[in-house]
Amino acid sequence: MVSAEENAACVKRKRCEGSGESCSPADWIRQEDCPVGIRNVGNTCWFSAVIQSLFHLPVFRRLVFTSRSINIAFMQELRCLFALMVGSNRRFVDPSAAVELLRDAFRTSEAQQDVSEFTHKLLDWLEDAFQLAANGNNPEDKQNNPMVQLFYGTFVAERLHEGKIMSNIEQFGQYPLQVNGFDDLDECLEGAMVEGEIESLHSEQTMSSGQERWFSKLPPVLTFELSRFEFNQSLGRPEKIHKKLEFPQVIYMDRYKNYGSGPTKYPLADMLQYVLEYATTKPTNVSPASVPVNPAAHTEPSSGDSRQDGSGCPQTATQRTHIHKPFTQCRPPIEVPLQPAPHSVTEEELYFVRSCLQRWRAEVESTTNELKASIDKVSQALEGMYSDNSLCQVPYRLHAVLVHEGQASAGHYWAYIYDHANKRWLKYNDVMVTESTWEELVRDSYGGMTNASAYCLMYINDKLPYLIAEDTDDETGQALKGMDSLPSILRSYVREDNRWLQQELREWEEQFCQAQREEAQVQTHTEKPIPEEPQNPEQEPTPEPVQGQTNEAFHEEYSRLYELSQEETTPQQDPRLQHVLVYFFQNQAPNPVIERTLLEQFADRNLSFDDRAISIMREARSKIRLIKPEDMDMDEYLQWHDDYSMFKTVFAYLLTGLEQYQNGKIREALNYLAHAHQDNSVLLRKGEKKGVDQSLIALYRRKCLKELNEKAATLFKSQDENDVADAVTIMNECIIPCMHLMVRGSISQEDLDIIELIRSCWCSYLGQDMDDSVQEKLSDFLPRVLDCSAEMVVLKEPPKVRNSPHDLCSRLTAVMESIHSTSVVTVK
Repeated sequence: MVSAEENAACVKRKRCEGSGESCSPADWIRQEDCPVGIRNVGNTCWFSAVIQSLFHLPVFRRLVFTSRSINIAFMQELRCLFALMVGSNRRFVDPSAAVELLRDAFRTSEAQQDVSEFTHKLLDWLEDAFQLAANGNNPEDKQNNPMVQLFYGTFVAERLHEGKIMSNIEQFGQYPLQVNGFDDLDECLEGAMVEGEIESLHSEQTMSSGQERWFSKLPPVLTFELSRFEFNQSLGRPEKIHKKLEFPQVIYMDRYKNYGSGPTKYPLADMLQYVLEYATTKPTNVSPASVPVNPAAHTEPSSGDSRQDGSGCPQTATQRTHIHKPFTQCRPPIEVPLQPAPHSVTEEELYFVRSCLQRWRAEVESTTNELKASIDKVSQALEGMYSDNSLCQVPYRLHAVLVHEGQASAGHYWAYIYDHANKRWLKYNDVMVTESTWEELVRDSYGGMTNASAYCLMYINDKLPYLIAEDTDDETGQALKGMDSLPSILRSYVREDNRWLQQELREWEEQFCQAQREEAQVQTHTEKPIPEEPQNPEQEPTPEPVQGQTNEAFHEEYSRLYELSQEETTPQQDPRLQHVLVYFFQNQAPNPVIERTLLEQFADRNLSFDDRAISIMREARSKIRLIKPEDMDMDEYLQWHDDYSMFKTVFAYLLTGLEQYQNGKIREALNYLAHAHQDNSVLLRKGEKKGVDQSLIALYRRKCLKELNEKAATLFKSQDENDVADAVTIMNECIIPCMHLMVRGSISQEDLDIIELIRSCWCSYLGQDMDDSVQEKLSDFLPRVLDCSAEMVVLKEPPKVRNSPHDLCSRLTAVMESIHSTSVVTVK
C-alpha cells in the first residue's frame, strides 16, 4: 500500500505562474524572513484567510506534518501546501489542488464561499482524518483525536422547563456569538451565557423557560464566530451588520467557567410567601367554620369567616392576596384552595406563621429594594472586580482575526495574525504579506467605521506555550526553522519546486532579452541606413587622416557628458533626458558599455558634415570592428540601451498623462499614468537612478482614480441605462485594472486609502433602492472591486508616444511649469 508521504511526493507540482501577479518573475521571489502569501485562484480569499491562521499555529503545523495515517486527498494537498509555505523561495504559493477538492465538496466553483462555512467543512475533514489516526476501529471515541483536543470544548446548557431543571453537555468547535445589541466581546459572551425567560402559551397557561450556559471545558484554541449577517425579511435578502464590536488582545475566561449553584434558585421572598400560603390554605374537605379562632391573635378577624391580612384589609378565609411572583405568576386564578394544605391549624400556629413570615418577607423585600438601588454602583465595579488577579487565571491571547470587507452579497476576506516570535501583527491579504499594527487591525476589524469588520476571532490559551513553540532538534534541543522542520519527503518536494522556480526565472529572462533584442532590431531597420564605406578609395574623396583627432573628440565629448551628468536634477529639468551617456554615468554603467556607446555616436553617418567629421567617423568604425566578442558582452550592452529606451518611454507616458489630466481627459490620463507606474517599477528595481520619481506618478494616478470614480459613481447613481453602461465601462476598463495593479506590488498607505475610498463608495450602493437591472450590474463588478487579486490584469495599450530627448526636455519644462501655475499645458 502506498504511504501518505509517497502520495504527497507524487502529487503533481503546482507551478505558480506569474500571470496577473506581476510583470516580472523577480517579484515572485520571497524576501528573507517574510512569510509566504497564498495566490487567489478565483474568489478564494476565504481559503487564504483561514489556512494562514491555522498554518501559523506551530502546534497545528506539527499535527499536519507528523501524522502517519492521513490518507485522504485533501490532507495530502494540505501537507504539500504547508511544506511550500515553510520552505518555498516563492513570494506566494498556488493552492489550486486543495481548493478544487473543497469546491467539489461544496458543488460549486462560482460562489464566493463564506469563511464560517469553509472553516466548518475544513474542521470536519481534519477531524475525520485525524480520527482515523487516533482510533480507526472506533470512530465514536473522540477522546484521543488531536483535532478535538486542540479545537473543541464543551459547555453546559441548563434550563427550567415546566418547573423542572433540564441540563445537558454539548460540544463546540467554533462558538457563535451575536453582534447586535452588544458593544464588546465580553458583553457578547455574557449575553450568550444567560438567556432570558421565553414565554409561550400551552393549554391556556403561560409557561416560561430560561436558559443558562457556562463553559465546562475550554479548548487550547478558542474560536469565536461573530454573526455579522442577518436575513432582511422585508427585502428578501441577507444583510451585513456593520455595528462596531470591540475585542481585547487578551481575554480572561474565568468569568465564563462556572459549575452552577444547584437547582434551588427561587427568590427568597417568593419562598416565604409559598410557606405562608401553605399555612393559610384550607383543604377541600375541611369546613371554614371548623377552624378555631384565636381571640388573642394580633390581627382580629371581623367575623368568624373573615380575617384581615397584614395590611389590615379584610380578607375571607377562602381567599388569598395575589401578588407578583416571578416563578408562580403562571398559576391560574381559581376559587377553591390549592393542594397541598394543612389538615388543621390553630390560631396560635396561624398567628406565629403570619407574624413571623410576613415580617421576614417584608424584611427580605426591603433588602431586595436596597440591592436594586445599588445595581448601578455594582455594575461600575464589575470591571475592577474581574481585573482582580484571582479572576485572571485563564488568559486567552488573540492569535488571528479574520476580516470581511463588503456586504452580504459580495466581499473580500483577509487575516491579521500575530507573529508570536517577533511580537508583531502581520496582515495576510492573498499574495501580499505586510507588517501591520494593532491600530490598523482595530480600524479594519472593529466595524462601524468602514465596510470592513471582524468575522472570526481565534484566541489561544496563553498558559500553554507548546501551542506556539517551534520544533526543536531531539539531540541538541535547538529550534528547527525552515526546511529543517520538514519531514525528509516534503523537504525534497520543496527543493524540487525551488529548482523549478530558478528555471522559470532563467526562461523568463531569456524570453525578455530576446523580445528586447527583436524590438531593437526592428528599430534599427526603421532608422536611416548608414552607407557602407567604399571598397575603392578612388570612388570617394578621402581626406588625410588627422592623427589623434578621434581620441581628442572622444575625450571632449566624454568630459562634456560626464559634467552634464553631475548637474542637479530639478522638477523642470532632468539631465538624463539629454543624452544616453548621462543616464549611463548616473547609473554607473560598465566602461566597455560607455566606450562603445560613444564610438557608435561618432560612427553615425548623419554626423559626417565635414572632412574632419568624416575622418572621425571612419576611425570610430574601425575601432568598433576591432572590438572582439570576448571584450564585450553584447547582451549586457543591449540591455543598458533597452533600459534607457524604457526610461524615455516612461517619461513620455508620464508627461502625456499629465498633459491629458491638465486638459480634463481623465480616462486617457489614467491609462498613461498606470503604464508609466508599471514600467517605472521595473526600472527602479534595477536601480534608483534608472527610473523616474515614482511619487509624482502615484500622486496623479490617485488624482485620476478619485475623479474618474466620482464620475462613474455619478453616472451609476442616475440609473439611466446609458449612464449606467458608461459607468460600468469606466470601472471595468479603467479603474478596476488600475486598482488590481496597485495592490500587487509594494503599495503605499496613500494608495491603500484611495482604494478603500473606492470600495466604500460602491459598497454604499448595496443597501440603496435601485432597479433590479442596475443592482445586477453592481453585483457583477463589485466582487472585482473588493477582491483585487482574483484575475489577470489587462491594461489597455496607450497610443504611441513621442520620446525623442529634445522633445521630452521641452515638454518636461512646460508640464512642470503648468503644474505649479495650474495653467493648461500647451506644447507645440
